[in-house]
Amino acid sequence: MYKFLVVTDPDTAPGFRLAGVEVIEAASQEEARKAINALVFKDDTGIVAVNEEFIAALDQKLVETIEKTYRPIIIPIPSRAKRIDRTSYIERMLQRAIGYNIVVRR
Repeated sequence: MYKFLVVTDPDTAPGFRLAGVEVIEAASQEEARKAINALVFKDDTGIVAVNEEFIAALDQKLVETIEKTYRPIIIPIPSRAKRIDRTSYIERMLQRAIGYNIVVRR
């Protein structure tokens, strides 16, 4: 059975732990990069949810490796510190998943 893990900052980690998810805390972008790099090559990792700021800080080579692998699936989660437009976030996720830009309207 594959694991579902979350890589996030220490401020949001307790919330994920309360939900019963295994959490890897990263105090900096460098710590997150090392953790993600290790998880990409583990056999028991299925899905890794990563703080969006940490994904944005990954080097291009690691991003290409993530995009080429079928497992684990790396999904970004919005960060608390960064206020994002939720509609554009959903649109980006849909475009990445299906390859087309779908506009979400209210």
